[in-house]
Amino acid sequence: MKKYALLFHKLTHWEYWPFGIVYIPMYFVWFYYSLRARSFFFFNASNPSIRNGGFLMESKKEIYDLLPAEFYPKTVLARPGEALTAIRAKYTNLKMSFPLIAKPDIGMRGMAVQKLENEEDLAAYINKVDFDFLIQEYVDLPNEIGIFYVRFPNKEKGKITGIVAKEFLIVVGDGRSNIQALVEKNPRYHLQMNALQKMYGSRLMDIPAPGERINLVPYGNHARGSRFVNATSWANVKLTAVLNRICLQVPHFHYGRLDIKYNTIEELENGQNLSIIELNGAGSEPTHIYDPGQSIFTAWKEIVRHFSMLFKISKINHQNGHRFMTFFEGLDMLRQNKLHVKKLERF
Repeated sequence: MKKYALLFHKLTHWEYWPFGIVYIPMYFVWFYYSLRARSFFFFNASNPSIRNGGFLMESKKEIYDLLPAEFYPKTVLARPGEALTAIRAKYTNLKMSFPLIAKPDIGMRGMAVQKLENEEDLAAYINKVDFDFLIQEYVDLPNEIGIFYVRFPNKEKGKITGIVAKEFLIVVGDGRSNIQALVEKNPRYHLQMNALQKMYGSRLMDIPAPGERINLVPYGNHARGSRFVNATSWANVKLTAVLNRICLQVPHFHYGRLDIKYNTIEELENGQNLSIIELNGAGSEPTHIYDPGQSIFTAWKEIVRHFSMLFKISKINHQNGHRFMTFFEGLDMLRQNKLHVKKLERF
């Protein structure tokens, strides 16, 4: 029964529908803007300093290098086949210590992201990986938020167009149930059971103490069980000023989403105790659409609104001398992305 109950839950909650299904009407909108731009791949001009505008196949390390160092976690790049001793030298040189986060340099929806508790976890990750990856300082801040930022090239300052608050996959002990049973009580969490079993194995049989909170997936990714809540109402003058202070230091950054860990909203509004986990470009989704309380029609409206801004920004940058990707360059990007996704899926 559990299997069919979960299937029914997925069918009746559009946030779980496959990307290709959700975006079917949006392909026609994209085709419209492509005709207007006379390029299917106009988006690369939106953020000229980011590879492919940040749509696909962009390097996270290259993006971090554009950010002021004070705003993101210490990060090192590693290659497949690189020796553990060489990687250890890199992160110890930056005074990084466990726990750490490992993730692909070119990522996709949280795939192959893993918290490393010790060097044994790191060694196991290295043995599995066949793509460039990052070792990153674990940011021990309690909250995560995604803020969509847009700045038109002819404007001195940008604006916040959407905010998503992220609720991690956290179970609370009752003193009787094991972790697996606690996970199975929540359909959102239960859908992650296969991944959790691979991550935790027999530890899922542990029984937490009453009131004990266990964060099973300590990063806010919808595909990994986090609940997304539309918090766009949090946008105000102070928070917008913080975003402008950060984003205006990133060369030619006009469109994208910043995923930020923070302590309290008051400190975030003052630019304190925050860390940018990722900056995403033209491929960013306005992830506040995945609030379970919103309809698919509201989601489509928001996607169309952001497509319109992406087109306008790209067109202005093109007029200012930034070229559009050619058709064959775009096809090659899609081909490379398909191959890379297969690597991530094999991990």
